[in-house]
Amino acid sequence: MALKERVGTVVSDKMDKTVVVAVENRFPHPIYQKTVSRTTRYKAHDEANSCKVGDRVRITETRPLSRTKRWTVAEVLTNSTAG
Repeated sequence: MALKERVGTVVSDKMDKTVVVAVENRFPHPIYQKTVSRTTRYKAHDEANSCKVGDRVRITETRPLSRTKRWTVAEVLTNSTAG
């Protein structure tokens, strides 16, 4: 069974060992064919508290870690430039 992976942007790092990652999904509208953008927010486990707001990260699905947390940060792709 292949693990699900998503790439998104960290939008919140206020919780301890948890970040909120916004993943954008773009698809053509079924009738009008205009590109529609939908954003889904996932809570992901960040053991080292290393992610900051604006970081681009890859998250992978895992067993339930809390009521809403089912993802872990696999790697940080790019760091945010905001200081």
